[in-house]
Amino acid sequence: MLGVVGSTPFQSLDYWLDQFSSFTATELADEESFWEGIRKGYRLKSDYINLENGYYSILPQEILDKYLEHIREVNYQGAYYMRTVQWENKKKMVSKLAALAGCSEDELIITRNTTESLDTIIGGFPWKAGDESIMAQQDYGAMQDMFRLVAKRHGVVNKVISLPNHPASDEEIVNLYANAITDKTKLLMVCHMVNITGQILPVRKICDMAHSRGVQVMVDGAHALAHIRFSIPDLHCDYYGASLHKWLSVPLGAGMLYIKKENIAALWPLFADGDRREDDIARLNHTGTHPVATDLTIADAIDFYTTLGAERKELRLRYLQNYWTSRVRNIPNVILNTPADPARSCAIANVGIRNRKPQDLAETLLKKYKIYTVAIDGAGVHGCRITPSIYTTLKELDVFVNALTELSKA
Repeated sequence: MLGVVGSTPFQSLDYWLDQFSSFTATELADEESFWEGIRKGYRLKSDYINLENGYYSILPQEILDKYLEHIREVNYQGAYYMRTVQWENKKKMVSKLAALAGCSEDELIITRNTTESLDTIIGGFPWKAGDESIMAQQDYGAMQDMFRLVAKRHGVVNKVISLPNHPASDEEIVNLYANAITDKTKLLMVCHMVNITGQILPVRKICDMAHSRGVQVMVDGAHALAHIRFSIPDLHCDYYGASLHKWLSVPLGAGMLYIKKENIAALWPLFADGDRREDDIARLNHTGTHPVATDLTIADAIDFYTTLGAERKELRLRYLQNYWTSRVRNIPNVILNTPADPARSCAIANVGIRNRKPQDLAETLLKKYKIYTVAIDGAGVHGCRITPSIYTTLKELDVFVNALTELSKA
C-alpha cells in the first residue's frame, strides 16, 4: 500500500490521476487510496453492495454529466440536429470506437447491444438447408434463440458443445470445437469471455483452427471490450459483437459490431437501407430514429476509459477478483466455477455453495448481508455471478468473503 495522497478530494479524473502520476499500473492495482478516490466520482446507492456490474455499468458522474448535456443539446436543436449533423457525428463516434477496437472504420457499426450485433450476423448469414453451426451450452441465451430460429427457417443444424469450467489447457477448449466441425459446418460462435463464469477463451487459437477447416467464427465480446486489453484484428475472427453499456460505461442503448471487410457483402440486412454497395457495412446498420444522445456519449466514455488507462483498469479488476476468490477457493462446500489461472479470467467469477440453490444463495446474500448478485443455475454452472467494478472496495469484498464463509457452514 502506497498511502500517499488518500486524503486528496476527487475533483475530476484528470486531476486525480495527476496525484498518482509517478506510480505504475501494477503499483496502483492494490492501492486503496487511489481507487477510493475513483469511487468518489460515482453516485452509488448505500442500500447494498453491488456485485452485479456485469449487466450494466453505473456511469461515473463525469460521463453522466456529458450524457445529460447531449440530451439537452439534441432537444435544443430538435429536428435541425437530426436532419443536419446526426450522421456526421455518428461517423465520428464510429471512428473513435474503431480506434479503440483496433479495426478499420469501414468494418464497424454502432448497434444497440450485443444481441442485435450478433443476431444481425446469425439472421443475415447466407444459410442453406443442411448447413451446420456450432456453439456452446454456456453461450448467451438470446443468440442461441436466434440460431434456433434460423434452424426452423433455413434447415440449419445447430450443434452444441459444453465448456469445462476448469480447462486443463487452451488445447482442451480448441479441441472441443474442432471435434464438432464437419464439412457442413459454416459458422462457429464463441464467447471471448463467458458471461456466466467470466472464463476467457483462447479465441485466436479457436479462430485459426476453424479457418484451417474453412469455417467462419463469430465472437460474443459482450463482456470483453474495455474490460481486458485486446485488438479485434489480433483475434483473427470474422465477426465481433459487444455491448458498450457494460465495461465501457456508455449509457444503455449502444453496442458495436465488427465485420471483416471481405464478409460484408454476403450478409442480408435485418432492415432495408436503400441503394448501397454490397460491401458497404452501413447497409447493415439501418436503425430508424433512435436516441442519438447515447451515441454521442460513446466519445466521452472512451475518453474516460483511456484517461483512466486500460492497463490500470484491467489490473485492478483482476486484482479484485483474485482478492476474494483466493480467500474462499479452499473453503469446504464453496464451489468456484471460474478457473484459478489469473490469465483465464478478470473481474467476473462465479461461486456456489454445495447443496444450496443459486437463487436461494442470491436471496440470502441480499436479504441477510445486503450484497446484490445474480443467480446462475444451468449449463453446468450453479452459483452466483460476482462482478465487482473499479469503485468496489476491499472492505465490501471482505463482507462478501465473510458471508460465504458463514453460509458454507450452514
